[in-house]
Amino acid sequence: MYSLAVNNGTLSDEQVSALIHQALADPKLDGQRILVLIPDSTRTAPIPQMFRLLHQELGKRVAALDFLIALGTHNPMSEEQINHLVGVTPEERETTFKKVRIFNHLWNEPDTFISCGIISADEIAEISGGMLHQEVDVRVNKLVNEYDLIVICGPVFPHEVVGFSGGNKYFFPGISGQEVINLSHWLGALITCYEIIGTLGITPVRRLINRAASLISTPKLCLAMVVAPKTNQLAGLYIDQPESAWEAAAQLSAKLHIKYVDQPFKQVLSVMPQMYDDIWTAAKGMYKLEPVVADGGEVIIYAPHITEFSYTHGEILSQVGYHVRDYFLKQWDKFQEYPAGVLAHSTHLKGMGTFDPIEGEQARIRVTLATGISAERCAAHNLNYRDPDTIRLAEWTNREDEGILLVPKAGEILYRLSSSKF
Repeated sequence: MYSLAVNNGTLSDEQVSALIHQALADPKLDGQRILVLIPDSTRTAPIPQMFRLLHQELGKRVAALDFLIALGTHNPMSEEQINHLVGVTPEERETTFKKVRIFNHLWNEPDTFISCGIISADEIAEISGGMLHQEVDVRVNKLVNEYDLIVICGPVFPHEVVGFSGGNKYFFPGISGQEVINLSHWLGALITCYEIIGTLGITPVRRLINRAASLISTPKLCLAMVVAPKTNQLAGLYIDQPESAWEAAAQLSAKLHIKYVDQPFKQVLSVMPQMYDDIWTAAKGMYKLEPVVADGGEVIIYAPHITEFSYTHGEILSQVGYHVRDYFLKQWDKFQEYPAGVLAHSTHLKGMGTFDPIEGEQARIRVTLATGISAERCAAHNLNYRDPDTIRLAEWTNREDEGILLVPKAGEILYRLSSSKF
């Protein structure tokens, strides 16, 4: 493994450049066709730096150097957005990077995919500890079979479905068909976000993702990045096979991206940055704070710029709303035909709770949207509403002693109680 990391501060540009040069010096790469998987704009990472370094090291040596944006089911990016993502001008795309192609993962087009094989129901049952028993068709973007090497280039953060993001997650759900997306997200929901988020090691969902990735025959390399908090610069970079690079990066992420507090809060204001443009993505402001909200407390997702629950899955969410896990499990006949990935998102945002056919649904905490979504639409989706114009951020600062927490750029740092360390 090629790696550099610091617990405090950031790596210099020279250090990052030297490490990538060392890792990619192998002459066996010469003449190969290389596909690089990168995140979209919903992840903090120095993608412009990595884009230029990869081009610098490989552009003149390889037969092809192309990039595929691992959208999962997020919206395709426009050419303007892509240029901003990789940090180039339109003129540079036509000159310096003329030979480089950058693809959106067109997840909503059936012709995008090929099947790599089937994972049997018995194996899924073993992986999931008996929670699921169904086979899954492992479909993935067909571009993976058109290259000699796939390079994963993405950051690692605590994650609500898999424990920590990154690594083979860039295949599933990054460039995956719906089958593995739905199965893996529902498995995470069954375990619960509260239980799995920020869990080191091979969680059942990570094991499923790794197993699916093993069916992709093209050789793989991973540049697992750990971004220093409050920056867009690297604190760590690990280059190796996806499993080992991810594991090392997750260890550093656990040190840098988990913040411990001594007492739970009765109210948390999660201020969501512009990179989250709907509740589907901005829900991370709930996921990352739920562990430190007291029973009966409240998380407010503050994002006046957001006007939609999901640009992709909004119609389905309007039918099912947001509910605790057992609301779906105990009425499964009613909900089993809905996409499990959407149900998973629903339960992650609503949080922990119970459901009884007679007593009804009891959520552990309140989830309130202070966004551009109306009170009526919030109520219809089973969420609370607050007028964002009533919130003055200055009034929320330095009130931790009162049980009130302001998180200025929520979504990536996981908050936990100090007692959970032990």
